[in-house]
Amino acid sequence: MARILVTGGAGFLGSHLCDALLAAGHDVLCADNFFTGSRENVIPLLDNPRFELARHDITFPLYVEVDQIYNLACPASPIHYQFDPVQTTKTCVHGAINMLGLAKRTRARILQASTSEVYGDPEVHPQTEDYWGRVNPLGPRSCYDEGKRCAETLFFDYRRQHAVDIKVARIFNTYGPRMKANDGRVVSDFIVHALRGEDIVIHGDGQQTRSFCYVGDMIRGLAGLMNAAPEVTGPINLGNPVETSILDLAEMVLRLTRSQSKLVLAPRREDDPVRRCPDITRARQILAWSPTVALEDGIKETIADFRRRLEQ
Repeated sequence: MARILVTGGAGFLGSHLCDALLAAGHDVLCADNFFTGSRENVIPLLDNPRFELARHDITFPLYVEVDQIYNLACPASPIHYQFDPVQTTKTCVHGAINMLGLAKRTRARILQASTSEVYGDPEVHPQTEDYWGRVNPLGPRSCYDEGKRCAETLFFDYRRQHAVDIKVARIFNTYGPRMKANDGRVVSDFIVHALRGEDIVIHGDGQQTRSFCYVGDMIRGLAGLMNAAPEVTGPINLGNPVETSILDLAEMVLRLTRSQSKLVLAPRREDDPVRRCPDITRARQILAWSPTVALEDGIKETIADFRRRLEQ
């Protein structure tokens, strides 16, 4: 049993991680400022004596005693991270400094939830961990892309300079129950509009691709990396290596929801990647991890969750 801090623990990924850690018998401290996280995600956990919830913004130091830290705190969808881009950069950079300082003081192992966005609009496909990326440092997505890249730099510098025990996971598109209805990500956006009978807007021609990993698979990957041998620092790609076009995803959602919504094309968003798909060779070889949930099965579960919440 370990004492584990999950920053951003009331968010989509964080709340599922808290569930899994508690089920494994750990004590869990969930820290969240509730900018994108939701109390509803962790209400079922509040009666668990091994769970604690703290309202906290990681751009300020946190003084606790822990054995492990999962640093998930940061808005992850363009709508949210572009709402206050300066604060997004602060969360990525100042937040990493504060959590690394906590790990240094307590000798805790710390995992950084990095992102496929560090690859930008890639020229290499699929993306391997040794690819340095093609990122616009001045665009509307830069606060998140460059913030996460800087956080990775800090993690490896803290390891070199202070021998902090680090792990870095590069997370590709993840979906599943508890996604926010208004986060602007394609899975949640398409499902919500389909269930409401509203037009589904595709930005671009719909041929741009993503890889979609079900949340349960992602949590297994994060826990596997955290508990891997100390020399396994990453970065390690975690995502689904099966490439899916945005148009194919939209048509799948329409079919599974039996919606009469129309598909509408709109201009492509600035700096939106054309192709995004992970090479997960490292994850397979080092962590013995790969996704197991088929996209259609996961989308069905996500639709059922959104249907229940929208009907409340």
